[in-house]
Amino acid sequence: MFKGEYSHSIDSKGRLIMPSKFRELLGNTFTVTKGFDQCLMAFDQEGWEQFESKLRSQPINDPRVRKVQRYFIGGAKETEIDKQGRALIPGSLRDHAKLGKEIVLVGVGSFIEIWDKEVWEQEASFDDISSIAEELQGLGIEF
Repeated sequence: MFKGEYSHSIDSKGRLIMPSKFRELLGNTFTVTKGFDQCLMAFDQEGWEQFESKLRSQPINDPRVRKVQRYFIGGAKETEIDKQGRALIPGSLRDHAKLGKEIVLVGVGSFIEIWDKEVWEQEASFDDISSIAEELQGLGIEF
């Protein structure tokens, strides 16, 4: 399970040093795709296979399903971690998430979110977490 928050930078070639805790879980090859809220999502191979399988099991005659499949599966790229612990984030994905030099990696269970640091600092306001938790309890999600 991925957890924790790490600040890092991306070099001029688009490579980031993956935190050692995440490297251990990701393995040498992992998948990065577009995420929600202007971030990227990184999955280990098993996690990606499960995520992709859920998406592919949906009825393709639904245009919403096709759109979601295009977004996540069409936007996905497989990448490797080199001997120095760096992973190349493809330019198209860096552009999508508007990643600058400073980034934040956040483990959120089955995947890692990759954020531009400025965007993360705006999104990471949890002042309303109590009210969100209460609303989710109304949907049957207990804490």
